[in-house]
Amino acid sequence: MAMKTNRAFINKIIRHYLKYDKDNPFIFISSLLAFLGIAAGVMVLMLAMGIMHGTQEEFKKRLFVMNYPLTLIPMAYGTINDGLINELKKEFPNIVLSPYYTTQVISKSGSNVNGSILYGVDFTQEAKINEVFAIALDTSLSIKSKYKVITGATLASEMGVMKSQKLTLYFSEQQAIGFGTMPLQKRFIIDSTFNSGLKAYDKAIMYTTHEAFQKILKRQKSVYDGVHIYSADAMSDIHKIKEFLANNGLAQSIIIEGWWEQNVSFFGAMEMEKKTLFLVLLLIILVASLNIISSLLMTVMSRRSEIALMRTLGATKKEIKTIFFNLGVIIGISGIIAGTILGFFGMWILTTFPIISLAEDVYGFSNLPIDLTQLDFISIITGTFIIVIVSSLYPASKASSTDPLTVLRNE
Repeated sequence: MAMKTNRAFINKIIRHYLKYDKDNPFIFISSLLAFLGIAAGVMVLMLAMGIMHGTQEEFKKRLFVMNYPLTLIPMAYGTINDGLINELKKEFPNIVLSPYYTTQVISKSGSNVNGSILYGVDFTQEAKINEVFAIALDTSLSIKSKYKVITGATLASEMGVMKSQKLTLYFSEQQAIGFGTMPLQKRFIIDSTFNSGLKAYDKAIMYTTHEAFQKILKRQKSVYDGVHIYSADAMSDIHKIKEFLANNGLAQSIIIEGWWEQNVSFFGAMEMEKKTLFLVLLLIILVASLNIISSLLMTVMSRRSEIALMRTLGATKKEIKTIFFNLGVIIGISGIIAGTILGFFGMWILTTFPIISLAEDVYGFSNLPIDLTQLDFISIITGTFIIVIVSSLYPASKASSTDPLTVLRNE
């Protein structure tokens, strides 16, 4: 019949071994270092994962605004017209569509030259799906001319132009001049500027009217180069729209892309960095766990006579193993709790006080973004707990295998 484990005895011995021992101070110091190492590891992991995820979400937010949730793009033999747009509106009343024309242009002002992408849009519709454009439209001069342009603040600054001033755009299309040709060009009035927070977008994107494209580039009215789509649930709607296109025989001539597909390499690289950082920082906790092993082994070696005496007085191998296993777990869990408290305190400090500031013109934001997800937090705690459990097993097994006869004979 199996003997009942004496919990009171186990707890009393554990409390005794956790106290500072003047005869063996290095055991206590080693345990303290293990505690501090695990606490520091958990804290650093929480801060690092929070910063990585916060930065990723900050970039997602900005790229989401400028890339649109969904985009319909016709293939070489496909056509997007008002008829298709009206059918989509009827089939999906929850989405907002903004058809557009697009072309590449070279902007020139004085000696300043820059290559950009020009979109021809309906200003009212575009403002419904593009927050950055909507802000720019609210502060526009409301110029009546169809040859007006809304450009990024970065581009306007580099070109040395302001609102109400003119900017010359050169198109890739050619126009006949005498016996030769030269690039088509037109002067546009700057109606407003926008600031997306991403310098590359502010320098590369410009917006003008549908009428300007139809007049200058002879684009057919109501036949577009694509459609920007706003959807509150783009991940779900993309499949529904694909099914709609397939049912109408348009799956091969018109494609639909989500903003995440247009930036898959960028976010894939960030996700890989996040996972790599997690594994690297987990090594801090792994190193700290070696202190748990060493401190427990030192305790076992210094307490051999006590272990032998306890065995002689009736303590079972299971009770001895439980004592030293619980010792390691207590040190580890204490470190986890302390590290969690320090981690949350560190995140509060970094988000409340401007200790670390970033160059806004480089990153698009000046405050350090920290956003620790529940999944990341659970992964940190789980990974650390597993390391603590594994680190406590060998010393506990070593203590339980102590032979009392051999030890007492040597004593």
